[in-house]
Amino acid sequence: MLYMMMRVNLKTLLLVLVASVCSSLLTLWYYCGLKNSDWKSTLQYKHSVLDRASNELPGNEEIDCYINGEYSIGCRKEGDEVYLPFSFIHKYFEIYGKLATYDGLQRFEWSHSYSKLVSPKGKYDPRGVFMYFENYNVEVRERVKCVSGSDGVPISTQWESQGYYYPTQIAQFGLSHYSKNLTEPEPHKKTIEDSDKTQQTWTVPQGSVVSRQYDKLVNSYVMKYATPETSSSGISLKFDHVLDLVLKLDLCTKDNGSVTVVLQSREKKDVYYLHYTTRNLVMHTRDNHIYYGIGLSNNRWKHLTRDLVVDLQKGLNLNDKTKKKLSRSKLKAIKMILYGSGMIDNVTLSTSEHMEQFYDAARWLAANQNVTSGGWPNPVRRKVATGMATLEPGWYSSMGQGHAISVLSRAYYHSGEKRYLQAAIRGLRPFRLSSAKGGVAASFLGKYIWYEEYPTTPSSFVLNGFIFSLLGLYDLKTIALGKDADEASALFDQGMASLKSMLTLYDMGSRTTYDLRHFTLRTAPNLARWDYHAIHVNQLLLLSTIDNDPIFTTTAERWIGYMNGKRAAHN
Repeated sequence: MLYMMMRVNLKTLLLVLVASVCSSLLTLWYYCGLKNSDWKSTLQYKHSVLDRASNELPGNEEIDCYINGEYSIGCRKEGDEVYLPFSFIHKYFEIYGKLATYDGLQRFEWSHSYSKLVSPKGKYDPRGVFMYFENYNVEVRERVKCVSGSDGVPISTQWESQGYYYPTQIAQFGLSHYSKNLTEPEPHKKTIEDSDKTQQTWTVPQGSVVSRQYDKLVNSYVMKYATPETSSSGISLKFDHVLDLVLKLDLCTKDNGSVTVVLQSREKKDVYYLHYTTRNLVMHTRDNHIYYGIGLSNNRWKHLTRDLVVDLQKGLNLNDKTKKKLSRSKLKAIKMILYGSGMIDNVTLSTSEHMEQFYDAARWLAANQNVTSGGWPNPVRRKVATGMATLEPGWYSSMGQGHAISVLSRAYYHSGEKRYLQAAIRGLRPFRLSSAKGGVAASFLGKYIWYEEYPTTPSSFVLNGFIFSLLGLYDLKTIALGKDADEASALFDQGMASLKSMLTLYDMGSRTTYDLRHFTLRTAPNLARWDYHAIHVNQLLLLSTIDNDPIFTTTAERWIGYMNGKRAAHN
């Protein structure tokens, strides 16, 4: 029998103590009579004594462990105990461990899961923080190519390397910034240029012009500028800002206009140039110059919010496969340069602009919805599993629909603009349509309606995406009024009834499954990674704050146990 316990019997302990005492005495005796030049050989002698003492303990030996009659690994036998290398245990049982030192003492920390749980701080509020999304940093994810210069939302590379707009990810970007705005301290802001109140002294090269004039479109004074097309020197303003590295401005440019922000490393003094240009591109890099296309404004005002550190990091990562991470605290903004001609106003640098970025997501969702179907189409092909039909571009996702509704409901609550509420209400339409007909509703055994994250054929019944869609329906039913609230409520109640009946189908006795493909495809279960298992638990804990059915708390507690190594009872 193999025991994974670190025990030493009494006889072995006494031998170890004797060896240690003898070693200490020998060391002191030798050190007292040796010169510095002799220490190295003395230490080698001491360690050889210890090694012999350890190897000469009764029953201590290196042995082979034969694993399931298939292969062997090197193990160690000490008395009646056999010890296996943790590297083998980690891979074989998917157990995690690391050495840690506390107060000078080293210990080994063992865990069955690498994910952490986030307990709800109170009853879920559709007007407040979305789950634990204040901890999300969507734009820095590896599968985000960059934040679009023209729309201010992430461009995903999750299923297509060239990059595309992924509605689910854009909604998560919005929800994370909305949640951060509610949980983080007030940001520090510095006004750079505001022609009504703060007028800076810009460096204007020969042939260029700067003036302040009243613009009726925005009902305020603005700064008008122009540089010759042949000039390589723009109109510039020097500053020195650390941490205030989120740029916000209003811009009205002609076809050749652009804004450049210069960043510098505070340690190595490396200089980087971020160019926001009207050229038709997503992102381009050349040495330490990074270009983002912000689109043609056609002499209309455009609002721009850019996290300069994220823009720099994504640009550098485009060609550098090492993906070295930059520290925000070790960068500073030192200059802004204007090229071409146009008008600019309300230029600020701040530590964050969460609500501005939230509204970038809300505006994108309101503008890019299929008004007829109410859906936000996914523009890429998706193969979920062998045996399931490929999802062709244009498919809808219940998770994307739910997340988008959660964003738009909050945007309506915060701003009062009805266009956000109207888009959220239209987003209910795919929930009423079967996945076979282009919607997201599937039937389990002809009895329970399930909202499909991936509307596959046959159905996949993904758990986490379904619960996220329920949260979107709950948000809308809380914020909307009248028949619209009734419709969202009916769809929510229908989904909750299905969840309560089907929830335990995802329980494998030691972990959850990601979906039910083992039922629909009659294959092995698709076990959820620990981070997805933790999402399942977090979702149930949140649902327990809005529905007191004990199935949510009891199931969550059991699934928490699985993360700590517990198993379901066997016969």
